[in-house]
Amino acid sequence: MQVLLIEDDSFLRTTLARTLSRQGIQVHQCADGALAVEQWLNLRPDVVVLDLTLPGQDGLEVLSQARAKGLQTPVIITTARGTVGDKILGLNVGADDYISKPFDLDELEARIRALVRRASQMGGGRAGIGAASTQLVGGLSFDEQSGMAQVSGRPLDLSPRESAMVRALMHRPGQAMSKERLFDAVFAGDSDVALDAVEVVAYRLRKKLRDAGCHTQLVTLRGLGYLLQDHVSAN
Repeated sequence: MQVLLIEDDSFLRTTLARTLSRQGIQVHQCADGALAVEQWLNLRPDVVVLDLTLPGQDGLEVLSQARAKGLQTPVIITTARGTVGDKILGLNVGADDYISKPFDLDELEARIRALVRRASQMGGGRAGIGAASTQLVGGLSFDEQSGMAQVSGRPLDLSPRESAMVRALMHRPGQAMSKERLFDAVFAGDSDVALDAVEVVAYRLRKKLRDAGCHTQLVTLRGLGYLLQDHVSAN
């Protein structure tokens, strides 16, 4: 497993690299936001650990540029900015997870492995240029780069977890995804969340699709899991 660590604090960067390396994770380091995207392109890591406050270029700008270039590598944002607004902004730009400083090193490692697991389950290896940008199931579309869902061209307001659920299911249109695998995709790194929390997110997503008049349905198959299905085609 290869991780690109984009962090300007030399002590933290060295500590993280040493700790993760002991767990068999190869760590590449970058301390300058202005050089981060180029290094990202060259390395094509499995996960990027990205600080928001960087010299040269802000972490959100780095992430935005990377997504615009088609880089779909899972990203964990690490930052001392702990407000909900900052978290939402990071997730909307294209981050997959968010951990506030100071954080436990074991928790960071667990989140990294969870993201790699999720990418593998969704059919990804190292994500790079050329990855599909927009997924379609019936009247529902999902843009991988922006994380935006639309119903017949109209934006669908989704929470980060609802968006993660759509992203995961869009990779398996018409195929059931088990509750356990969907949990890993939606709650990556959240070890204190119960498995049944998937049902809550699914309920809310199903209601939003219905309220938006979307004929794409989130279907629950007992014993098999969940799938997105075009109701018109199914009939």
